Amino acid sequence: MKLVVIDGQGGRIGQLLVEAIVKENIQCDLTAIGTNSIATSAMIKAGAGQGATGENPVVVACRDADVIVGPIGIVSADSLLGEITPKMAVAIGQSRAKKLLLPVSHCDNQVMGVKPLTISELVKETVDAIKELAKKNQ
Repeated sequence: MKLVVIDGQGGRIGQLLVEAIVKENIQCDLTAIGTNSIATSAMIKAGAGQGATGENPVVVACRDADVIVGPIGIVSADSLLGEITPKMAVAIGQSRAKKLLLPVSHCDNQVMGVKPLTISELVKETVDAIKELAKKNQ
């Protein structure tokens, strides 16, 4: 299973996701893509086996990803303070991958009907979903 974690700004959400995925020893090909070098670095330090930065790596990684994980803003052009380009949002949105989007509302995106959770709780729920997907792909 090819798992792509996408994050921007300081990369904290991506870092927490990568740490939890590595800690749970989920069998997957984990790629960290940051919209900037700080985010990429945070995810690499957290244990991602490979990583890249910028628009083209997002586009390329989404082509054959099985699962894409990140804050909900990654599917909305100009979100994450403008770090998500329209081309990135389209590549993520059109990918055949299962998308696990964390409903953080920093970027004026609010998902109605979703109970507010801490980042730690969101990461745990996301990693549990990834474990289930990994089991199905074995």
